[in-house]
Amino acid sequence: MKKHILIALAIATVSFTNAQTPTTDDIKTVNEVVTAENIEWGWLNPLRGDKSPAAGKLWGDRTKNEPAGFLVKFKKGFSSPPHIHNITYRGVVIQGLLHNDDENAEKQWLPAGSYWQQPAGEAHITAADDDENMAFLDIQEGPYLVQPTSEAFDNGERPINVDKTNIVWLKANDIQWIAQESNVQTAFLWGSHHENHLRATLLKIPAGFTGRIKNLSPNFRAVVISGDILHQFSNDKDKSELTPGSYFGSELDAISLLSTEEETVLYIRSNGEFIIE
Repeated sequence: MKKHILIALAIATVSFTNAQTPTTDDIKTVNEVVTAENIEWGWLNPLRGDKSPAAGKLWGDRTKNEPAGFLVKFKKGFSSPPHIHNITYRGVVIQGLLHNDDENAEKQWLPAGSYWQQPAGEAHITAADDDENMAFLDIQEGPYLVQPTSEAFDNGERPINVDKTNIVWLKANDIQWIAQESNVQTAFLWGSHHENHLRATLLKIPAGFTGRIKNLSPNFRAVVISGDILHQFSNDKDKSELTPGSYFGSELDAISLLSTEEETVLYIRSNGEFIIE
């Protein structure tokens, strides 16, 4: 029995040691807004030109060793050759149908609102099957590179594909940091709630909502996945209409005033708490 326990501990230790994805982010966010129509677009893989998906910057620089968030657009029928990435990324489908899996796997088309995680070193393909396809990608380190499967490795993490129908939503009365009368729902995606550790959640904000998010963390970023939301910082007179693909970041203790006419889903990446009321 002792031998079995020691082996299990050794395996767990190796897996933990090989998990290379950073769990913290020392960058302090500022109050900023990037609307969908103001996104800077280029090629995800410049060497392939228009054969590559398009990439739009939200924050950070994916070509450098730093955290970054960006959008990726895929043409209908796109299918990549088998490849790996040097770093782990997480993705949320914003538009269309996307497949991300082993090259021999049966197609599992993920619709808008679905989530997946692609570990560093894991061989896979990515494909798109709608007229317009777009996803948001979140990386905790860079640069984001595409490499051949001959360089595949196991970093101890595992891939995840979660169809939107399998996401579990918690209601406001189940969560302390969301006012019950707001009717906002949340779904935890990744990370942990240890102090200063990164975590990501989806927020489902109902139609007709008028309220605010107070940021209590040094690093807070939000991306609109679906719907439409009117955003304004409490210390600023400017208002911005945020459609899918738009982004806003908040500094510590900043308050974002929000209102919706339709149900809206936000992806929230932070390293601390925030309050919705």
